[in-house]
Amino acid sequence: MKKKNYIIDSFAMLAFFQNEKGGVTVKNILLEASQRKVNVYMSAINLGEIYYIAARRLGNEAAKALVKDVLRLPIHVVDPDMDRVLAAARLKAKFAIAYADTFVVALAQELKGTVITGDPEFSCVEEIVKILWIR
Repeated sequence: MKKKNYIIDSFAMLAFFQNEKGGVTVKNILLEASQRKVNVYMSAINLGEIYYIAARRLGNEAAKALVKDVLRLPIHVVDPDMDRVLAAARLKAKFAIAYADTFVVALAQELKGTVITGDPEFSCVEEIVKILWIR
């Protein structure tokens, strides 16, 4: 049986690390990933997004530590090759969504996965990818 693929965005990861309500859902999915029941992916672009959000709020050292914490989790970080960059660009041209978020959607399409987010901006792409809303 094929494992379910989840693609996690920065909103969901920050909810997890900040112990917000939606973070419990993320925690449960990461637990399933650690047991190899599901796969969890994140675009390197969204990891960079986590870094800059943390750096703005807490400074560069805290942001570096947060990235290290993310990399310890059972998440496959995927680099943006040319095909992924162009897929994200096509999505940006068609939908009113942040460019970093188009990498989440493009990866979800590529891997036939479900996006994990609480960011309402993703509502415009519900017709093309599955979304697990954490809020």
